[in-house]
Amino acid sequence: MHFPFMASRQEGVSLRYRAVLLTLISIFLLSLHANSFAHAVTEGDKGYIQEISGVNILPFIYLGAKHMVTGYDHILFLLGVIFYLYRLKDIGIYVSLFAFGHSSTMLLGVYFNIGINSYIIDAIIGLSVVYKALDNMGAFQRWLGFQPNPKLATMIFGFFHGFGLSSKILEYQISPDGLVPNLLAFNVGVELGQLLALGAILIVMSYWRKTSSFMKHAYSANVVMMTAGFVLFGYQLTGLFVTSNA
Repeated sequence: MHFPFMASRQEGVSLRYRAVLLTLISIFLLSLHANSFAHAVTEGDKGYIQEISGVNILPFIYLGAKHMVTGYDHILFLLGVIFYLYRLKDIGIYVSLFAFGHSSTMLLGVYFNIGINSYIIDAIIGLSVVYKALDNMGAFQRWLGFQPNPKLATMIFGFFHGFGLSSKILEYQISPDGLVPNLLAFNVGVELGQLLALGAILIVMSYWRKTSSFMKHAYSANVVMMTAGFVLFGYQLTGLFVTSNA
């Protein structure tokens, strides 16, 4: 038996998926024309940091917060981490593990001048978004027959996110004068930015979870998140290829 309203609904869902897919493809194609595949270091911020020396607590707090709030890759990963977490205690544990991971490698990476290609580390960060989306979709349980430790995975990917932060700071070419206080200030800014981003995510999620559409569309939302992670991964690999062959 044919139900017209069901066909119409299925057609509407199909159109929404096509719209999402076309949007993601457009983002990827536009990224191919970005200026030299630039990363999240604006010329204004970079020039300012290169000109100053000594201890500058507030500017580095601002830069750290700005990087986290505007870092869509970090925010996507955070969204994936807290997607199915309802208790504040659990959210606090996972966010603390992530903060420990990215804080330690960010500080050590800059202090010891551990240079990692920005495109490679950002590609791994894109894969961290893919991993978390697949984890939320229960893919590993189906594919591997067991669930990888989510807390350990959050901290490990936090390490990679931290190297992503350190690579941005190294691009600033900051003065060694006052390096440690400035790094600590940057890290404080990152944590403040993370709290702001997390607060906004929790507000939106709390409203969405109260509706019947949450469980209905949660799987689809993680599919979109996974696709976005692959787009970020592809964007960074393309940047690596272009710069290596320039």
